[in-house]
Amino acid sequence: MVIAEGDDSRPVAFMGIAGHKLEMLFIAPEERGKGLGKELIQYGISRYSINELAVNEQNPLAKGFYEHMGFYVYKRTACDGQGNPYPLLYMRLK
Repeated sequence: MVIAEGDDSRPVAFMGIAGHKLEMLFIAPEERGKGLGKELIQYGISRYSINELAVNEQNPLAKGFYEHMGFYVYKRTACDGQGNPYPLLYMRLK
């Protein structure tokens, strides 16, 4: 787990990594659009060799962000990992 802190030392973002896969990325709403997500992804790629992730198809902003960061969709599933009807897009780094 990588945690980013704000100027007041409180957590404002985190990402979870397993192997070379980004498992989760969360940015506090008030911190979005400031480049923190980009910094975390770049750090994850350089430090942990992140090259894969899955994103909910119903989150087009996240999908677009990951595409902007160099990832592409290579697989789609109709359900999430728990069998719920939430399609997942599996992405790899180009």
